[in-house]
Amino acid sequence: MLASPGSSAMNLRLLLSLLVLLGWPLSAHAQIAAVTSPSGPVQAGPYVVIDAATGETLVERNAGAFWHPASLTKLMTIYLVFEELKARRLTLATPMALSEAARAKPPSKLGLGPGQTITVEQGLQALVARSANDVAAGFGELISGSEAAFAHRMTETAARIGMNGTQFRNASGWPDPAQISTARDMAMLALALVRQFPEYYGYFRTQEFMFGKTRIGPGIKFLDLYAPYAEGMKTGFICASGFNIVGSAVRDGRRLVAVAFGFRRADLRDEFLVRLLDEAYTIKTGGNRPKIWQIRNGQGGPATVLGPGECGTIRYDMPGDAAWLGTYGDWRTARHAFDVGQSELARLGFTRLGKEYILPVTVNKVTKQAAIIADLEPTAAQALCADYQARKLFCQIKKPEEFVAPFGGFWR
Repeated sequence: MLASPGSSAMNLRLLLSLLVLLGWPLSAHAQIAAVTSPSGPVQAGPYVVIDAATGETLVERNAGAFWHPASLTKLMTIYLVFEELKARRLTLATPMALSEAARAKPPSKLGLGPGQTITVEQGLQALVARSANDVAAGFGELISGSEAAFAHRMTETAARIGMNGTQFRNASGWPDPAQISTARDMAMLALALVRQFPEYYGYFRTQEFMFGKTRIGPGIKFLDLYAPYAEGMKTGFICASGFNIVGSAVRDGRRLVAVAFGFRRADLRDEFLVRLLDEAYTIKTGGNRPKIWQIRNGQGGPATVLGPGECGTIRYDMPGDAAWLGTYGDWRTARHAFDVGQSELARLGFTRLGKEYILPVTVNKVTKQAAIIADLEPTAAQALCADYQARKLFCQIKKPEEFVAPFGGFWR
């Protein structure tokens, strides 16, 4: 006999209490491991790719490990809004005002003033294009009377659709130690959104929208990186979880859903998801692979990707080499030096260029800006600096481990 949603939630709470007593963070460390990238290994958390038509799991690692979902939480908020729309208890034109408590939510937010309203449709667009925490709380109040009551419904709904490793405590994904999910469960949620609400699924493609005279956006970069196949979905970040993403794509008539957790940079996360989907699309199945709902949750507790001493600090966090092109008195000049270096890389025949990394360096209360092309493959960094040095221009190759605060080695 299947357990009821209430008993499933109670069992999960008991499991979480036991994990805490057993030293949850110790088992969590193993959930972060290296994945490959063109410029070197990248640290990442759990991930999974499934076929949306069959539910088959194509690629996965630790998909049942507990993790903090961050703003991926808003996928469930959106699911419940879609339920209300489908039941005709809401319409896209229904107005929504935000309480003082909702307006006080920290960014990202839409920033409504007292008495100002938005429509349900604008609220959906704000959740996707801006990940607006105030709007997420507002939806909770509109649908359930309070955000706490809404979070209870979120957890009950999660259990109902097979997300048996998920607990919600708020509508936005704001940090809460008890707010957890798994890559498996987020894939289950994405699958439910795809199958149950095809008429509303297009909202996940929202890149931007006009709110009065203000342009809100841009949405997730995955849409551009994996064009024309990407359909969208949602990203999330808090310090503990790192950078998370759920993305869906349709290629050659086949829809896949991918989930990836625990990256130290958003761009590394997005690039990995593209490579992961490319890999998954090469896998042909006959329907005999394990289904996503057959993966067991509970493979360890959530890791901490960025601890208090790291989060919010200047870090390199990229696997590839860097080309340091000099240090300048202002940001604009440093950015120009970076642009010139990128052009030189292209002229030398490299198609994979580096990433902008303008590093503020302070010595004796004077701050300058180091122009750096980051995350290069070693051959590209070597060729660029050899070209510069042959023309008696400054260029030094820097390894990731050389980026150590306060970065005095980049002063010149």
